[in-house]
Amino acid sequence: MPDEPRAELESAPAPLAAPVVLEGRALTKVYAMGELEVSALRGVDLVLRRGELVVILGASGSGKSTLLNLLGGLDVPSSGSVWYEGGQLALNDDVALTAYRRRHVGFVFQFYNLVPTLTALENVALVAEMSASPMSAAEALERIGLADRLHHFPSQLSGGQQQRVAIARAIVKRPALLLCDEPTGALDLASGSVVLDAICRVNVELGTSTILITHNEQVAGIADRVVTISDGRVAREDRNASRKPVRDVRW
Repeated sequence: MPDEPRAELESAPAPLAAPVVLEGRALTKVYAMGELEVSALRGVDLVLRRGELVVILGASGSGKSTLLNLLGGLDVPSSGSVWYEGGQLALNDDVALTAYRRRHVGFVFQFYNLVPTLTALENVALVAEMSASPMSAAEALERIGLADRLHHFPSQLSGGQQQRVAIARAIVKRPALLLCDEPTGALDLASGSVVLDAICRVNVELGTSTILITHNEQVAGIADRVVTISDGRVAREDRNASRKPVRDVRW
């Protein structure tokens, strides 16, 4: 059975006056497919403020994963720019992009990508060993409610528990940014709720600036701000007056 979510946190919306941590300016991305060119992004502007949780909402193929990859330094735009803490990412410098990802960004994907022959603790410790000032792997797992699963292998964990190990792996290096790509996409409601709760806790307790992309409109309520992407463009942007408790999210 999936673990039950822990007691809800009080999570007031991040202040509008908080400094901008991450910014995409006029981002485009064009992919060449033989003689055809496919535009995945068509001039997207987006900001993420310190301590904010932003949900990027959109249907499959809308460009939201492409946008997350550009903001996280996993890919580079065809035009436009990405800025972190007031400095522009060096788009043609693989070493600089690798340093940006390693030092500042934690990633959570739909599929957990855990090493099957390592325990939960060992999977998280792998990242801790490559970080400048990490928390302990045990602390990272405790923060997302897996203190009693440290020595379990992935095959001994539920899907929701494996995703929480992936979150612990992302936060163990104390990143300023947490970028989540459909983290509940492969989970049922009960497991997905626990995962969303873990992401919200990281955002509130550690102050980690967070972007979560999803096609699920119901998830939008947990965010400070919701950015809707359609056909590679920002279709609308809304700020929630208050953040919905994860227990009220249904899909």
